[in-house]
Amino acid sequence: MEEYQKTSIRNWAIEDRPREKLIQKGIASLSNAELLAILIGSGSRKESAVELSRKILGDVRNNLNELGKSTIDALQKRYHGVGQAKAITIVAALELGRRRQLASPLEKPQIRKSEDVFALMSPALADLPHEEFWILVLNQANKVVTRFNISKGGIAGTVIDVRIIMEKALYQHASSIILCHNHPSGNRKPSQPDISITKKLAEAGKILDIHVLDHVIIAENHYFSFADEGIL
Repeated sequence: MEEYQKTSIRNWAIEDRPREKLIQKGIASLSNAELLAILIGSGSRKESAVELSRKILGDVRNNLNELGKSTIDALQKRYHGVGQAKAITIVAALELGRRRQLASPLEKPQIRKSEDVFALMSPALADLPHEEFWILVLNQANKVVTRFNISKGGIAGTVIDVRIIMEKALYQHASSIILCHNHPSGNRKPSQPDISITKKLAEAGKILDIHVLDHVIIAENHYFSFADEGIL
């Protein structure tokens, strides 16, 4: 028991524990052994999960392709502390990695003009009986990284918080954003609050170096673009 206490991950400095290290320093800072240790969770009475992982990887000369050839039965029989559940986890994780390599990356839609925004967001907003406010987060190539539903309101409006929008944009490392909301009334003309919040967000974006490219209002089968009208 004493030998295990010396090697247990619980006795390591917090910054050296794999899970804590991942959170504090990012996943790229972890070695293959540390990543494997996170998967198996625990070692044995004689060695920590990291030490067990180093042993497993050492037997395949730290080659993940070779480890990927291991069977559940072989892992269980060869390594003390690796039961069926841990062996299944290792095999499943490596198979998932193999499938990731085979998969084609999803093509991100690129925004070249306001019509692209309308085509992307109209299916979600055109027929709603209430207002919703969304933002599109774009990278440097004007491709949509993600989109967020910021708020939902009533027929006449919805509450917008500049801080929440910019926080989400910063978190996603946005190069620029596009604002988008709907008018259930079918009137595409922006209201004074629409104009006001657009100006506030544009000013906040200048300070944070996140350019607000457009604000598109969707009203049934047509739309209004602040950029097209020269308001931004």
